[in-house]
Amino acid sequence: MRTARIRQDDALIVGSGINSLVCAALLARSGRRVRVLERERVLGGCIRTDELTLPGLRHDTLSTAHPLFVAGPAYALLGKALHEAGLAYCNTDSPTGVLLPDGRHLVLSTARAANCQRFDQAHPGDGAAYGAALGEVEARAPLLFPLLGNELWRIGTARALATAACQQGPHALCGFFGQALTPARAWLSQAFGSDLVGALLAPWVLHCGLGPDAPLSALMAKVVAFTLEAVGMPLVQGGNANTVRAFERLIRAAGGELETGADVERVLVERGCAAGVRLADGREYRARDVICNVTPTQLYQRLLDPAQVPAGIAAQARQWRYGKGNLQIHLALSQPPRWPDAALDRVGYLHLTSGADAVSRAVNEAERGLLPAEPTICVAQPTALDPSRAPEGRHILWIQLPECPREPVGDAAGLIAVPAGARWTTPLREAYAERVIERLARQVPNLRDSLLARAVLSPTDLEGLNMNLVGGDPYGGDCSLDQSFLWRPLRATRNHETHLAHLWHIGASTHPGPGLGGGSGLHLAKALGAA
Repeated sequence: MRTARIRQDDALIVGSGINSLVCAALLARSGRRVRVLERERVLGGCIRTDELTLPGLRHDTLSTAHPLFVAGPAYALLGKALHEAGLAYCNTDSPTGVLLPDGRHLVLSTARAANCQRFDQAHPGDGAAYGAALGEVEARAPLLFPLLGNELWRIGTARALATAACQQGPHALCGFFGQALTPARAWLSQAFGSDLVGALLAPWVLHCGLGPDAPLSALMAKVVAFTLEAVGMPLVQGGNANTVRAFERLIRAAGGELETGADVERVLVERGCAAGVRLADGREYRARDVICNVTPTQLYQRLLDPAQVPAGIAAQARQWRYGKGNLQIHLALSQPPRWPDAALDRVGYLHLTSGADAVSRAVNEAERGLLPAEPTICVAQPTALDPSRAPEGRHILWIQLPECPREPVGDAAGLIAVPAGARWTTPLREAYAERVIERLARQVPNLRDSLLARAVLSPTDLEGLNMNLVGGDPYGGDCSLDQSFLWRPLRATRNHETHLAHLWHIGASTHPGPGLGGGSGLHLAKALGAA
C-alpha cells in the first residue's frame, strides 16, 4: 500500500463519464480546483473507442452518437471550446430508419416536410398525424423541456408550471400530463395507419430506457423524433474517445486534474459533511465538495460507511431497480453493407424489427429473463459517416441489442441452451450473437462474405468495463415512472443533494436521467456557482 498523502481541492469528482466531464469543465473554467478520479484505465465512462476487431479499426465500445449532447444546454455552453480543443462531428441528414423483414423500409430525415410526405406515402394521413404530434412538442416546449431536462426542485420549474397553468388553465394542464403518460404502442396504433411508422418510432423508446407499453413512452418517441430532426445523428470524427480528449484538454487547460486507475473505496465524512475520499491504494484527497457519478447502489452501499446512511435512505437504495441489459456486436467488414435500398446507406441508426408489437414482445421476454426470439437490432454505420475510423477498404458496424435479460434463464425461441445459474457465458453470448448475425445477413446479402472479424460484448462484459452498467443496464437503473423525475434517484433526496452536506450525486441514475447529455453535471456545476 502506498503511503497516504493528503491534497486539498475545491471539488473531487468520482467517475469520468459525460456528466463528470461537463461538471469538471464548468467548475475548472470558473476557477475551481477540480480533480476527476476514474477507477478504469481510461477516462470517459461510457465514452470510449477501442480496436476491438482488427488493428486500425476504431470501434465505439459503448455509446456512440451525440444527438442528446448537441441538442442540449451543456453543448451550448461548452461546444465552441470543445471544438477548439479538437472535437469534430460527422453527420447525416438521414439520422434513423427502419427495415422490416419483407424489405419495406422508412427513413426519417432532418426535414419535417420530407418526413410528412414519406409518411403520407406509407399511408394517407400519417404525415399530417406526425406533423401534428411534433407540432404539439413545439407548442409545449416552454414547459416540456424544463420538466425533462432541468432540476425539478427549483423555483424555475415551479415558475414554468405556474405560467402554463395561468395560460392554459389547471384543467387543461392536467389533461396534458394525462396525455403525456400514453404508452407508445397505443399512440402509434391509434395515430398511424401504416405499420412502417410504428416500426420506425417504437424502437426509439428503448434508447430512453423504456418499452413501448410503458407510461410516457409515446411522449419520449415524439421528443426523440423532434431532436433527430433538429440535429441529425452526430458522430465524433475519429471515434467517441475524441470527445474525452477534448474535455481533458479543456479541463487541464483550466487547471483541473484527471487521474485513471484511481479506485475510490470510501467517501470520508467528518462532522456530518463529506470531506474527501480514500482510494483503494491508501491515498486520500480532501475537498470542499465530493461529487459522485455512480449508481445509488455504489454510493449508499459501497462508498459510504453503512453507519453514516440513515435507515430510510439505505432501504430506498436497496430497492433501486436496474433495467434490461444490452448486448453489443462490433463487425469488421471488407465492404460496406449492401442494403435493399441505397436510401439506407447513410442512415445513422437503422433498426431491424417486424414492428411495434415485435418490440413490445422482445421487451417482455427480456424482462422475464428470456433471450428474445426476435430482438430489435440497432445498427449504426460509423464508417458511412466517418471513413477515418477504418483503413481504406475496411468498414465497421456498431450493433446494439437493447432488449437483453440481465440474468438469462431461458430462450424464448427454445433453440439456445441457457446454462444454469442465470449468467452470461461465452458460448451463450456467441450463440445469441449468431442469431442476430443470421437475421442481419438475410437483409444484407454481402454480410457473410465481407465479414472479417467480430467482437461481442454481453451484459456481463459491459458491466466489467464500467461498474455503473449493472447487469449491462446502460441507463443507471430502470427508467419507469416511479424511478424518474422527482423520484430519481431516491424519494428521500432532492435534485443532486444527499443527506450529507457537500456530498453530491450526479449521473444517469439522477434526473434528467441517462444519455450523453451531461445534464446532471451541468446543473450541479451551476448550483455550485460555475459561470
